[in-house]
Amino acid sequence: MAGGVTGGAAGTWSDRFEQGLHPFIEAFNASIGFDLTLLQEDLDGSIAHARMLASVGVITEAEAEQLVEGLETVRAEAASGSFQPGLADEDVHFAVERRLIALLGPVGKKLHTGRSRNDQVGTDLRLWLRRRLDGLDQDLQRLQGALLTQADRHRRTMIPGYTHLQRAQPLCLAHHLLAYVEMLERDRERLQDVRKRVNICPLGAAALAGTPVPIDRQRTAKELGFSAVYANSLDAVSDRDFCVEFSAAASLVMAHLSRLAEEVIAWASEEFGFVRLSDRCATGSSLMPQKKNPDVPELVRGKTGRVFGHLQGLLTMIKGLPLAYNKDFQEDKEALFDAFRTTRDCVEAMAILFEEGLDFRVERLNEAVEQDFSNATDVADYLVSRGVPFREAYQLVGAVVRRCLEQGCLLRDLDLIAWKELHPAFEADLHDALAPRAVVAARRSEGGTGFERVDEQLQRWLQRFNGTQPVG
Repeated sequence: MAGGVTGGAAGTWSDRFEQGLHPFIEAFNASIGFDLTLLQEDLDGSIAHARMLASVGVITEAEAEQLVEGLETVRAEAASGSFQPGLADEDVHFAVERRLIALLGPVGKKLHTGRSRNDQVGTDLRLWLRRRLDGLDQDLQRLQGALLTQADRHRRTMIPGYTHLQRAQPLCLAHHLLAYVEMLERDRERLQDVRKRVNICPLGAAALAGTPVPIDRQRTAKELGFSAVYANSLDAVSDRDFCVEFSAAASLVMAHLSRLAEEVIAWASEEFGFVRLSDRCATGSSLMPQKKNPDVPELVRGKTGRVFGHLQGLLTMIKGLPLAYNKDFQEDKEALFDAFRTTRDCVEAMAILFEEGLDFRVERLNEAVEQDFSNATDVADYLVSRGVPFREAYQLVGAVVRRCLEQGCLLRDLDLIAWKELHPAFEADLHDALAPRAVVAARRSEGGTGFERVDEQLQRWLQRFNGTQPVG
């Protein structure tokens, strides 16, 4: 582009400016393309601000009512699609103010008294995120509910348990699913904790130093539902910790979803065959007619990186900023908006997947726990219960497993004579103790996979979801 070309209205700024922005810089500088997302919050904040100005006598009650009516007119125009700000409006705040002045004339010019876009955008962002945190909490509860329904259905279904992706010990499938319910509960607790710090009002901090206008910050904060106001005006306009905190909490949500997604992907493979995917949540191949692909969990696994990336981007944005407000903060919105949308969509997708997108193959799962050495620890425990030191029992069973591998058999295939030759403590009840269902049932320690313990865990969660008692 040739130098000296100007565009945009110089009237946006004070009379210090004689020319408008270069057209490219105007587009580069504008945020209206994405911060229009904050329109409803901007209108809510402006209405509260107008009423507060009247309450302290800065404007008249009649002027406040005009401003409120004008702002509600903008809201209605937005709902009908007739409010269509463009690049020249730069951001949502100027867009609303310009439309208000067009509607009301000089009265519209009074709205910005005692505030700055710096405290205004901070307020809008907090209102936007606070509302959506409440919705995300409900989405996470929905996913917990879907997992609980599956767990309740599979109280006595078994599944191989793994460490290092090697067969370790058999588990109750409900116990496995409840592990994710617990993870999601921690996610909900983290997000509720983030909400406490989101719910602090910066409005009235103005550009950075407060204002000589006799405003009532507590009044606007109360009307907007905030629990407190920022104690320091510099901190109020420059704090984006809540964006980072949300992205960090959302990253953990996504990490948990991705772990669950990875398991579903493995379970749906021919090699595992633990679940069948329904047509509602799977796609096929354009070339191979036999394929049914686990697109939902694969997309969730892939989208996790987006949320992680937004967290890193926000941390990098704030790390070198001097007080107070800097234009760098324009970069917080797209990251925050996308991190939220991605997390919310992935939570909903996984909820649908567990509600109607997969079925556990019970016979296949129960067969799977019969075909390995995951009951080896129970042989050692058997000996320990008969007075043999654990380390001695551990070494003996390791030797037995090696012998079985050499002979191509499993522990259950050895007869009592063979076991007696290995150690005289073995008795006829050994084979019953080695049955996978007995192995699972024996894990009765608190928090263990024993069926009785799982029933207790499920009862606790189901009561909580039925509203009869909290999970403690």
